[in-house]
Amino acid sequence: MRLIEQNPEISQRQLSREVGISLGKLNYCIQALVEKGEVKIRNFRVSPNKLQYAYLLTPAGIAAKASLTAGFLRRKQAEYDALKAEIEELSRELKQDRASCD
Repeated sequence: MRLIEQNPEISQRQLSREVGISLGKLNYCIQALVEKGEVKIRNFRVSPNKLQYAYLLTPAGIAAKASLTAGFLRRKQAEYDALKAEIEELSRELKQDRASCD
């Protein structure tokens, strides 16, 4: 969704390369986003290639993107907190092991 928002004129082929999925899978996902009302597809009026489209995030798509971003940040913060706690615990254990060896 971020790539679509940044470059609405990106082709599905370019988008599939950027995301690292097949063109067919990307097309399937784009169609699902269109059905959910999160992406709107528009033809370029001035383009000689009438197969070229612009992909626009709808207000629902922008809200979904914000929600996904917030969820991602919450998960990453939880991962960070868990890793920090694990490092602190391992450091305590290491100090205890060193103290018992002295």
